[in-house]
Amino acid sequence: MPRKIQESVEQVQAAREAGFDLICTGQHYLAAPYQMSSSLPLLARLAAEAGDMSVAATVILVPLHNPVELAESIATMDAICDGRFIFGVGLGYREEEYTAFGIQRGERVGRLREALDVMKLLWTQDEVEFQGRYYQVPKCSPATRPVQLPHPPIWVAANNDAAIRRAARWGYPWIINPHATVPMVADQWAKYKETLAQSGNQLPDTLPMMRELYIAEDRETAYVESEPYLAPKYQAYAAWGQDKALPGEESFSIPYQELAKDRFLLGSPEEVVQEIRRYEKELDANCLIFRMQWPGMAQAQVLRQIELLGKAVIPRIKGV
Repeated sequence: MPRKIQESVEQVQAAREAGFDLICTGQHYLAAPYQMSSSLPLLARLAAEAGDMSVAATVILVPLHNPVELAESIATMDAICDGRFIFGVGLGYREEEYTAFGIQRGERVGRLREALDVMKLLWTQDEVEFQGRYYQVPKCSPATRPVQLPHPPIWVAANNDAAIRRAARWGYPWIINPHATVPMVADQWAKYKETLAQSGNQLPDTLPMMRELYIAEDRETAYVESEPYLAPKYQAYAAWGQDKALPGEESFSIPYQELAKDRFLLGSPEEVVQEIRRYEKELDANCLIFRMQWPGMAQAQVLRQIELLGKAVIPRIKGV
């Protein structure tokens, strides 16, 4: 773990120099066969190297946490980042995590909603008292506040249609997950916008979309070099039940070429630019979050991709 954390530090330094806007990491517990550093301590370390980049937790599994502890941790992270922290939230889907934390899976939506209510009160009110179904806060005067007003941006991760419509009803940006194909996302995006309108909520300014990305000299090289890392990762996702969290009869237990089609962003700089513009045009996505490293990948491969994106893609997309 110490070596991997140091490699993450080097990646953030390279991303800063390459012109990236944001760094982020996710959260899972008991993540065998993979090792995951704890999200917020890792992001606090990486924030020291981020410069003007935003720092995001994408995502925190809120139902597993106490909202008082989480509110103060997020406020602290926002202070560390000088007001550039983004709070991504999600329900999670792995039974092992809920069992280990003593949380009933059927309570997760209610806990998420109630926890967000508690946290926003603690961030914004001079005096707070809360008596809910899951959480109770005695009368208090919160003193640990975030830098951003009224609080850091809240993004909601969602895979299935019900969760996406819920994010829209709550009026939060939906983090488009990296596992869905573009046609699937397009259908879900229409439902998200429809529900926003029905709920009287405006389209958020930031529309984040996550994609698995491997950039190389040509598409064939990108496929060949990414398969040893991405294919096993999605086999693990299948074992965890991630594909069953998507709508329809989606399965990750298929050949790599079929799995990658319209789901992963693999190719040359020109192909990557074209695909990003497609996301902008067809899905209105204006914040692309790329996962460019997977378990077992050499650090040199990651740094080479970051450099190539900085030289051949970012200037064309951002017009700099």
